[in-house]
Amino acid sequence: MKQTKWLLALMLALVLVLAACSSGGTDEEKPADSEDPATDEGTDEGAEEDADKEDAEEKAESGDNLYSIEDFSSDKTNEGEAIDGGTLNYGLVSDTAFEGILNPVFYEGNPDFHVMKFFAEPDGDLLSIENDNFTYTQDGAAEWEVDEAGTTFTIKIRDNVNWHDGEPVKAEDLEFAYEVIGSPDYTGMRYYAVENVVGIEEYNAGEADKISGVEVVDEKTIKITFTEPNPSLLASGIWTAPMPKHIFKDIPVAEMAESDAVRVNPIGFGPFKVEQIVPGESVTYTANEDYWRGAPKLDGVTLKVIPPTTVANALETGEIDIAEPFPTDQYPDVAEKLTNVEFLGQQELGYTYIGFKLGKFDAEKGESVTDPDAKMADVNLRKAMWHAVDNNAVGEKFYNGLRWQATTLIIPPFKEYHDASIETPTYDPEEAKRILDEAGYVDVDGDGLRENPEGEELVINFASMSGGDVAEPMANYYVQAWKAVGLNVQLLGGGLIEFNSFYDKLEGDDDEVDVYQGAWGTGTDVDQTGLYGRNAGYNYTRYTSEKNDELLAAGASEKSMDLAYRQDIYKQWQELMVEDIPVFPTLYRSELVPVNSRVTDFSIKTSWENWQEVGLTQEEPVLP
Repeated sequence: MKQTKWLLALMLALVLVLAACSSGGTDEEKPADSEDPATDEGTDEGAEEDADKEDAEEKAESGDNLYSIEDFSSDKTNEGEAIDGGTLNYGLVSDTAFEGILNPVFYEGNPDFHVMKFFAEPDGDLLSIENDNFTYTQDGAAEWEVDEAGTTFTIKIRDNVNWHDGEPVKAEDLEFAYEVIGSPDYTGMRYYAVENVVGIEEYNAGEADKISGVEVVDEKTIKITFTEPNPSLLASGIWTAPMPKHIFKDIPVAEMAESDAVRVNPIGFGPFKVEQIVPGESVTYTANEDYWRGAPKLDGVTLKVIPPTTVANALETGEIDIAEPFPTDQYPDVAEKLTNVEFLGQQELGYTYIGFKLGKFDAEKGESVTDPDAKMADVNLRKAMWHAVDNNAVGEKFYNGLRWQATTLIIPPFKEYHDASIETPTYDPEEAKRILDEAGYVDVDGDGLRENPEGEELVINFASMSGGDVAEPMANYYVQAWKAVGLNVQLLGGGLIEFNSFYDKLEGDDDEVDVYQGAWGTGTDVDQTGLYGRNAGYNYTRYTSEKNDELLAAGASEKSMDLAYRQDIYKQWQELMVEDIPVFPTLYRSELVPVNSRVTDFSIKTSWENWQEVGLTQEEPVLP
C-alpha cells in the first residue's frame, strides 16, 4: 500500500510538471474541472521548470491536510444588523463568458443558471421544495393539490405574483411554457420534463392544436394531468416555470432562444430585475419592490464574471462579496488568509464523471442511436479504463478530501436510493491490464502501447474542459494513468477546451471525441431519465439499451409509488450502469461558497430562495 501511494505521488508530481509546461487557461465548475496555469514571460526557463517541479512534488505529497464537508455550515453567520439598502457584489466564477440564454425553458449551462437565479425565482419555478427529501411544499409562488388518482395536479398561482413589467403571472403563462417545450420547433433540452403529460405526444406530432392534459381553469389556476402516478411528480418532477406569454406569443418558437426577450431584456417574477447586461461579462440588477415575498433589503446586485485564477484576490480586496462556484481545490491555500469571509459548505447535488461516446443523436427520431462499431463500444475497454484510475487519491491530492471517490451514479444525498453496497471497479492497474489482454488489446509492435483487437493503432481522444488550478493536471493524470496500462489516450487538440466549445462538441457528436470528462448537477429528483434516457438530449454518450429503457420507465411508474419497489428498481439501474459503463463516476463533490462578513441572512441550502432577506451590515466590504 505504501509503495502504491508513493508511486501515485510520483506520478502526480510528473503530471503537474507536464501541466506547468503546457499552454493554457483557467477554471470552471459545471461539468468537469480543467485548467492550465499561465506562465510569466521573461523568466528563466530552467529555473521556472525547477520551481514548477518543487511545487508539483509538494502538491503531490500534500494529502495529509484533509477536510470534511461535514465541518461547514450551509447558513451564513450574521455579524451585525443589516443597514437599509446597499449593493451586493456577486462573483460568478468562470474562465469563460456566460452564454446568456436567460430563460428556464432554454438555458443549458450552469453559469446561466447563476445569472438567472436573481430574477427568475431562482430557476423560474412556481413551487418550492423541502430541503431534506426534495419534495414540493406549499411555500412557493403557487400552491398545489393532487387528486386521489395521483395523476392530476392543480396549481394555483398567488394573486400577488407579477412579472417584472407589472403583468400578473397567469395560468396561461405556464400553459404557454408547455406549448413551447412541446412544440416540434423547440430548440431546447427540456422535452423530457413534459413527455408524461397527457396529450403532449399528439401536440408534438402536430396532431392536436392544444395539449389535452393541460387545462387553464381560471386566470390563476391550471390543471396538469399525467399519464400515470409517479413519485417524481412530487419531487420537483413537474414543469412549473411559466413563460410570459404576452412577451413571447409573437416570436416563433424556433427563434425564441436567440431573441432579445431571452438574451437582452429577460424578465421574471423574482426579487430583482435585470437593469443591464454586458453580454458574457456582467449583469446589474435592481430591487423588485413588487416582489411577492416582500421588497428586498438590498437596493440591487452587481454580478460579474471572475476568473478562478483571481477569485481569491477579488474576495480579499472586497471586489466581490460572494463567489460561486468557488474552486474547491483553492480552499487550503486561502482558508486562513481570507479572514474577511466565511466559507459555507455542503455536499453538492452532482458528480464528476468520465463519459464514453457510443453513438449519435438522431434529431429526426428524437433519440440516441448507439453505434455497435464505435471506438469505445467494447465494455471491456471501458471497464479497464475505470480500473486504471485512482479516484480516491485524486480526491485527496487535488481537493484535500472536499471531493471524494464516487461509486454509483445515484448520489448519496438521495439517501433512500443511493446503494453503497454495490461493488464498482476500483483502482487496480493490474486488473485493467488483464482485462485488456483478454479482450485482445495487446501491444503488437512493441512500442509499449496497445493496438485494438484487429491489430490496428488505437488512439483515444480525450476531451476535457478548461478550468481552475487542478483542471489540466487532473486531465493529464487520467491520460498518464491510462498510458500506464498501455492505452494511447491523448488530450483532444493537445490541451483543454473552453466551456462552451466543449459542450458544442458533445451536443454535436463531434467525431473526434472518444472519451470526455464532465459533471452533472442532478437536481432534486432521483429520476435519471433526463440524463440517461433514450430521448434525453443530455445523454451525451448516446448509450441506449432495452434494459435501461425498462428500468427508467419503471422508476417513474405507478408501481414506483411503493418505496421498496422503487428502491429495488434504482438498485438494478445502478448495477446496470456498473455493468454497461457508458460513463463511470469519478468524484462526489462538495460546494464551498465564501461570503464577505458584511453579508447577512444568506444560505446555500438547496431549498433556500430568500434573496429578498439578504442584507449588508455596512456600505463597504469588510477587508482582512
